Amino acid sequence: MTLPEANADLDTDGARGARVVPIPPPLYFAGAFGAGLALRAAGPAFAFVTGPALVTLGGTVVAAGVGFAVAGIAQVRRARTTIVPHRPVAALLTRGAYRFSRNPMYTGLAVAYVGGTVLAGSWWPLFTWPLALLAVRVFVIGPEERYLAIRFGDAYREYGSHTHRWIGVSGAGSTITHRRVKILQHNTLPPGRRIV
Repeated sequence: MTLPEANADLDTDGARGARVVPIPPPLYFAGAFGAGLALRAAGPAFAFVTGPALVTLGGTVVAAGVGFAVAGIAQVRRARTTIVPHRPVAALLTRGAYRFSRNPMYTGLAVAYVGGTVLAGSWWPLFTWPLALLAVRVFVIGPEERYLAIRFGDAYREYGSHTHRWIGVSGAGSTITHRRVKILQHNTLPPGRRIV
């Protein structure tokens, strides 16, 4: 599919944003964590010894996760686009937290969840953590990635080839990627679509 054909699809498939299941992504994490706590209450505790050091560790991990998610939200706000997955995005974000993750808000929530598990003092929430990751990957990230590939074409594919879905930077590095993506924006994107 060429970029002009993809842009034509936006009128029917992408004008409203990604076709995600209309459940706010934090609820997937909250639901899995709640299920883990329910399993702890209903079955064997699978507890681990807690103490001041683990409480500090858990709190630090929660704070780091929330901080990363907030950094992603702040970048979205600065770019004057939306955090709501089913609304159209105005810009492809490649800087700030988006240099390290294509999904810093979800990654931050996933990290905070692990810290919450430490604070809860039970392995059960950790056992249900993959369910949250899978649900977010299938019902949110998958549709978002398809939408962004249509909306931003080669620029998104270039960005995605160097920046991990969850966390980490691979390939030539994020600064070079941002420059390449900006060149692709200049050469291929129609007016009104930005990369920041």
